[in-house]
Amino acid sequence: MIVIIQYLAAALILVGSIFALLASIGVLRLPDLYTRMHAASKAGAVGAGFILIAIALLSNDIPIILRALAGFFFLLLTTPVSAHLLAQASWRAGYKPAASTVINDLDAEIQSHS
Repeated sequence: MIVIIQYLAAALILVGSIFALLASIGVLRLPDLYTRMHAASKAGAVGAGFILIAIALLSNDIPIILRALAGFFFLLLTTPVSAHLLAQASWRAGYKPAASTVINDLDAEIQSHS
């Protein structure tokens, strides 16, 4: 049973590392602040979540398991909210999306309220 848990944890770490790699590539390659923030908040949080779950599986210490699971749920709850608030603050500060952005709902919403 221990060997199965170790293989499962190794697979979770590998998958989490791949998601973190994709998030870093997205931050480097995407054209504007908003798409970069999307890559970092989605793929980065998923990658870190997989790694935290692997830590919880491998640990034999209850406090470490609880901290890893608490960190996982904290990521799930705070990452979307912080990304939304950062994007909204950036928009209000004047950072516009790249010209290649096809749909810009926030611009249409602001114009309808004006």
